[in-house]
Amino acid sequence: MRRTTNALGTYLRARRELVTPRQVGLPDAGVRRVPGLRREEVAMLAGISADYYLRLERGRDRNPSVQVLESIARVLRLDDDHFAHLLTLVGEVPGRYRARSREETPSAGVLKLLGSLAQPAFIENRYFDILAANPPASALDPRLVKGGNQLRDLFLDPSVQALYPEWKSVTECFVANLRQVVGNDVDDPRLVALTDELSQASPYFRGLWARHEVRGQRGTPIRIDHPRVGELTLNRERLSIGGAEDLMLVVHHPDAGSGDAARLALLASTEAPGLPASAGRAGRVAGSR
Repeated sequence: MRRTTNALGTYLRARRELVTPRQVGLPDAGVRRVPGLRREEVAMLAGISADYYLRLERGRDRNPSVQVLESIARVLRLDDDHFAHLLTLVGEVPGRYRARSREETPSAGVLKLLGSLAQPAFIENRYFDILAANPPASALDPRLVKGGNQLRDLFLDPSVQALYPEWKSVTECFVANLRQVVGNDVDDPRLVALTDELSQASPYFRGLWARHEVRGQRGTPIRIDHPRVGELTLNRERLSIGGAEDLMLVVHHPDAGSGDAARLALLASTEAPGLPASAGRAGRVAGSR
């Protein structure tokens, strides 16, 4: 179900509540009914009137100048990613999802490439739905199959949570990236349905989503504690797919010649389905990364 929200005001309020008076050089005295800065404090530090800032938060003025936004961003300590996200919230262009097809089917050529890769790889959309995956990816995580959703698994499936020793930082990254890619498409029905489901089922997700953190996903090492081969560190790369704006090819690859490469090769050489998790932990591959 579509819902109309004051995206700009919600974002400003969420970020304002994360900044303490001490961080901006104000005395932290007296009782505060809400966390973070007061509206009038943001206005004063940004050099604008309190009434004008109030209109921004309440959605009565949706066309502030870039200069005003820069001043507010400085007060709210927004980095480049968060400021870029702020700019997307003041545009009057309708949500991008309305102007394009919801059909997301990887091309035959991309699917052939995916099937030829020896490393775990899959194709995801901006909601972290899995649109296609190769066998090594499903061996690494049986839930990496067509039709799955990584956010739902990360927040609701304990077995997936156990895969990631740094689960908290992984979830923070995923949620911040979702905020970035959807921009001002806050009434996108697919986004609404997914975030509503996760907010109701996971208080932790609800808290992360309310922070309005914005961050792009970049290539990074990721640690996985696999029940069959033990702990390994893989390089996670997200590659854009030409001609498919919202689709990404995600590849996990180890450093050449490392113990991680040996463990991944062992995992790929055996059938993942049907083997009890406890059986693999007794026979972990030795070797340092």
